[in-house]
Amino acid sequence: MKRFENKIAATAINETVTLFWFRRDLRLQDNAGLYYALKENTSVLPVFIFDTEILDNLDDEKDARVEFIHQALQQVKTELEKLGSSLAVFHGNPVEIFKRLNPKAVYTNHDYEPYGNNRDAQVKKILEKKGSRLSSFKDIVIFEKAEIIKDDGTPYTVYTPYSKKWKTTLNSFYVKSYPVEKYFSSLLKINPLPLPDLGAIGFSRTGMAFPERKIKQLVIEKYHLQRDIPGIDGTSRLSVHLRFGRVSIRTLVQVALKKNEKWLNELIWRDFYHMILWHFPHVETKAFKPAYDRIAWRNDPKEFKAWCEGRTGYPIVDAGMRELNATGFMHNRVRMIVASFLTKHLLIDWRWGEAYFAKKLLDFDLAANNGGWQWAAGSGCDAAPYFRVFNPYLQTEKFDPELTYIKKWAPELGTAEYPKPIVDHAVARERVLKAYPAALNS
Repeated sequence: MKRFENKIAATAINETVTLFWFRRDLRLQDNAGLYYALKENTSVLPVFIFDTEILDNLDDEKDARVEFIHQALQQVKTELEKLGSSLAVFHGNPVEIFKRLNPKAVYTNHDYEPYGNNRDAQVKKILEKKGSRLSSFKDIVIFEKAEIIKDDGTPYTVYTPYSKKWKTTLNSFYVKSYPVEKYFSSLLKINPLPLPDLGAIGFSRTGMAFPERKIKQLVIEKYHLQRDIPGIDGTSRLSVHLRFGRVSIRTLVQVALKKNEKWLNELIWRDFYHMILWHFPHVETKAFKPAYDRIAWRNDPKEFKAWCEGRTGYPIVDAGMRELNATGFMHNRVRMIVASFLTKHLLIDWRWGEAYFAKKLLDFDLAANNGGWQWAAGSGCDAAPYFRVFNPYLQTEKFDPELTYIKKWAPELGTAEYPKPIVDHAVARERVLKAYPAALNS
């Protein structure tokens, strides 16, 4: 596929220009790496790379996440141009792009995923050979890597003690915002640079409506009371903005500390899963607990297709999958139900479900998605035990008793058009309670 070339921006980058490389931190405010780039240098030019090593693996040209990123970049570019600067956008393999650029230095924020770690190591070597450097900072989490560990120096693998240590370690320093605005004068003064349209990078508009970037204080205050009810507006809907850094984690923790500890706990789960991925990168493709890789998954393609399309005959499961397919979002309680159903009722490998979520979720984050799926399957750290099998009917009675959520996404329920259950709950439960021990005790 033809790559978008930004020759104007490439020409402007020389040994006097420092670059700030945006990745999953698409904002000017309270941005750690951008703060240090501007504070320590003059002539700073922000850049973004549409990474073809990632984009070429997306099989849908109408991937809403690419459109979301594109919209965010347009907003960042507009803000920069009001300050007399601009945003340099490139399209290609970042390693190859940095081979062609000769900046004074490159600043960015840490990436904790295996691909990102490898990419950054390669870029660092390329820059060092040119007499330049790559400087990276903590920005997308409050605590990273080995900042929260046990007294014996080993990483936590259970959430509750991790969260307690997290909270006792926290002080105002860790949630203080970076005053980036003080150093905007260090931005490179340059005429507006081109931003490719979606078509130029191989994608097209979806028409999907994205959640607004607004911190809903009243929703957060009631979060502990409403978080499990999918039929109401009881969650913040900030996950996609947090995923791509349109809002700062420090800002959200500041709000959580004032408004709701339960919401704070969810933000700590995010740090926890990033920590797990960093210390145990094998979880990207394998079970955290190796014994769970011995499970004899059924992996029935027809049943998987029915699950993906929301045609299992279990209303709460089908509603969740249809919401995901239509909006790129699924309520967190329902995520647990559909994940349990796939792994326990259908005995389909959690990696199949994880990969489908990775394609569809607007807020897809490798660490959180992997952690959530392994939790549901019982194979992860601090996971639900294998014998915990969510009963979709009881979950519906408890969290959607009036079928408000289900009727929205499965309006044909109660008619001949609605599919019959593809598996009997009691039979499925008995089957999984035999399959798991057979593998774990072998």
